[in-house]
Amino acid sequence: MLLWKKGGGNVSGEDKRYNSWNKHLKEHFGEKVFKVSLDGGFTCPNRDGTVATGGCTFCSESGSGDFAQSRLDPLPIQLGKGIKQMHKKWPRVQKYIAYFQNFTNTHAPVEVLRRRFEQVLYHEGIVGIMIATRPDCLPLETVEYLAELNQRYYMWVELGLQTIYDQTSQHINRGHDYDCYLEGVAKLRKHHIPVCTHLINGLPGETTDMMLTSVRRVVQDSDIQGLKLHLLYLMEGTKMVEDYESGLLTLMEQEEYIQVICDQLEYIPKHIIIHRLTGDAPRERLIGPQWSLNKWEILNAIDDELVRRNSYQGISAP
Repeated sequence: MLLWKKGGGNVSGEDKRYNSWNKHLKEHFGEKVFKVSLDGGFTCPNRDGTVATGGCTFCSESGSGDFAQSRLDPLPIQLGKGIKQMHKKWPRVQKYIAYFQNFTNTHAPVEVLRRRFEQVLYHEGIVGIMIATRPDCLPLETVEYLAELNQRYYMWVELGLQTIYDQTSQHINRGHDYDCYLEGVAKLRKHHIPVCTHLINGLPGETTDMMLTSVRRVVQDSDIQGLKLHLLYLMEGTKMVEDYESGLLTLMEQEEYIQVICDQLEYIPKHIIIHRLTGDAPRERLIGPQWSLNKWEILNAIDDELVRRNSYQGISAP
């Protein structure tokens, strides 16, 4: 359990008032580790007609993996390119997590999953795998394979939810409801597979109270180990542009977003790892909000606001 100093950062050594992903990895592996985003060549059930077509209205043509490697390259080549790219920032890092990020990375038969995932798991320096998927793409045989992987490797399943509100999910064309999410988490946790839930702040029609309630309900209703909180940003070529142009979507202001994130952190139990607190999009395709491009400014502002409040993750958790 984390312990926070009354007037400053946590006593684990990282100057954050929340249980950050970076700190968790350093504690687990004893050194800096980074993720390498890969395109596994999958699609989504709400794109290919399995449950819907067109995909989520906020999702780009790359399936929310705009910074992943090109699927035109074989996975081992993607991994090598991704490591080389990340070494420009962190040249001394020698441990990596293979991150199957875009689209739905369990939307295929188990033999396909096995062939694609295990192409990269034996690469030098790979210490784990993170698999992004949807709660409606977890049939029994897939969960059993994920349980096998979890026994062999450090692993997370990142489960897209975005909101607890079914009316919002229908509007953005998610193709599943909240009960489906709860069932998906239960399937994974039956095998002790760590789950990171993905939520988006700023979806069309959602108020601040709704965003806070999504976090409260998720941490109370489901046995999760991580949370990824994401800003809704609008990109060219997505269906959500129609909402923006018709006035159904108002993009969040920076100060509003910072306040919402800090409020949400206060309700999240201290043991839950915070994988992300914002997100960014390719500059050339971003419609807004433009302030989302200033990632470090946002993160620093969140830190400053928590200090100003003399607050921290979990202060108001049940």
